[in-house]
Amino acid sequence: MGFSKPLPLFSFLSILVLYFSFYTIKPTSSLASLQDQFINCVQRNTHVYFPLEKTFFAPTKNVSMFTQVLESTAQNLRFLKQSMPKPGFIFSPIHESHVQASIICSKKLRMHLRVRSGGHDYEGLSYVSQIDKPFILMDLSKMRQVNINIQDNSAWVQSGATVGELYYRIAEKSKVHGFPAGLCSSLGIGGHITGGAYGSMMRKYGLGADNVLDAKIVDANGRLLDRAAMGEDTFWAIRGGAGGSFGIILAWKIKLVPVPQTVTVFTVTKTLHQDVGNKIISKWQRVADKLVEELFIRVLFNVAGNGGNKTVTTSYNALFLGGKGTLMKVMKKSFPELGLTLKDCIEMSWLESISYISGFPSHTPTSVLLQGKSPFPKISFKAKSDFVKTPIPESGLQGIFKKLLKEDIPLMIWNPYGGMMAKIPESQIPFPHRKGVLFKVQYVTSWLDSDKRPSRHINWIRDLYNYMTPYVSSNPREAYVNYRDLDLGKNTKDVKTCIKQAQVWGANYFKNNFNRLMKIKSKVDPENFFRHEQSIPPMM
Repeated sequence: MGFSKPLPLFSFLSILVLYFSFYTIKPTSSLASLQDQFINCVQRNTHVYFPLEKTFFAPTKNVSMFTQVLESTAQNLRFLKQSMPKPGFIFSPIHESHVQASIICSKKLRMHLRVRSGGHDYEGLSYVSQIDKPFILMDLSKMRQVNINIQDNSAWVQSGATVGELYYRIAEKSKVHGFPAGLCSSLGIGGHITGGAYGSMMRKYGLGADNVLDAKIVDANGRLLDRAAMGEDTFWAIRGGAGGSFGIILAWKIKLVPVPQTVTVFTVTKTLHQDVGNKIISKWQRVADKLVEELFIRVLFNVAGNGGNKTVTTSYNALFLGGKGTLMKVMKKSFPELGLTLKDCIEMSWLESISYISGFPSHTPTSVLLQGKSPFPKISFKAKSDFVKTPIPESGLQGIFKKLLKEDIPLMIWNPYGGMMAKIPESQIPFPHRKGVLFKVQYVTSWLDSDKRPSRHINWIRDLYNYMTPYVSSNPREAYVNYRDLDLGKNTKDVKTCIKQAQVWGANYFKNNFNRLMKIKSKVDPENFFRHEQSIPPMM
């Protein structure tokens, strides 16, 4: 099916005139009237009514409600500081036609638009703009329908739904179906899949983006398009080419994958003293990508203790698509160094494993996944990423541990690749990190609001990243676009400068796929309507 017909027009009864000023700029009558013009324009370009009190939020109308909606899904407190630019207003559409109309009206009024589904952008780009002001925030959280079709192993899920909601709705219909996406249950599915979407079943089934069958998007001209209407180039680009460049994703049609009725999880934690000579972590590096595809073992590095008693801990956190008896056989054969016991293994349903891997306390009801919330409190943080293709030697590991012990709240996560990830070609979708990758590294540092020197934490993670240079991929040094990192470079308003700078970070995220992404951008959005600090620029 295709959705490229012009929008129907409908005239509504006149409404009370709203005079709001923009939150971060000095109010003027012309700027205040833009909000009224936007509302009136959207109403003229949609046939579906939207109650203003539930869909439109401006700071001078109700500052507490505006703040509540702005902060509702924003995950990084760094970008909610008073000094950060705020949207002039927030629009929360409840129908596809509202999104179409918003694009038409934003272009007409020359107002920049940012779009948020789950608010997990690591650099806050879905709800903060530092290059275009004023700007509108379109919050898709009210568009969260999930329709499961077990008969054809598929589901349609709207962008505002979280991955936790999606998993729960799948399990409602079937105990033997799942979907291979994120480990964090509060991720918004709309933006998550645009970057690739990896999870604990990636070694068996690939990424979430590898399992997309169709999509509904609104393009830069306000047209509602499905896969047939948008064409295969655009459909390729939106599955891993990152959000905010090619259109607004309204919904994904995903392919469900089989899961056993019983899966097994475990978490085994070792201190440096318990891993003599780093034999366990060294063996993990050699085997994690070669284990059976049903087994995913990631490693979380933390610091425990305080003062002179601080030590680095490594937690081996795993999902196995099968029972604990089979798992024990696999581990004894391939990774006996970990010392896994039957007591460490917990059998449960696939849905229960989602709560476990996400970090919810044991015995938490799976209905918690419907709340769209993380088990951890919101914090200020900075993150970076790398891909490792050869095992890190003992000397390199020692240096990593020394760096970790210098930081207050460090976290490093190693996620194993191999399996299906090594079988899918680099160019099948824009996400290129495939064959040859042993594991992906995520570095995170976080701090409390009371910390008066956040710059020291950012300096620390940059120092660790520099230290890792000899041990990770190079030419280009690869990075995962869903772990957005503006240290790699960012766009400016000068298109020529953008292209030159983008060639660098574009190669980090997409390798040789970046040029194809720019060509597609030039065709579908030559005026660069969809843009942000790391959006794909059109070719000149």
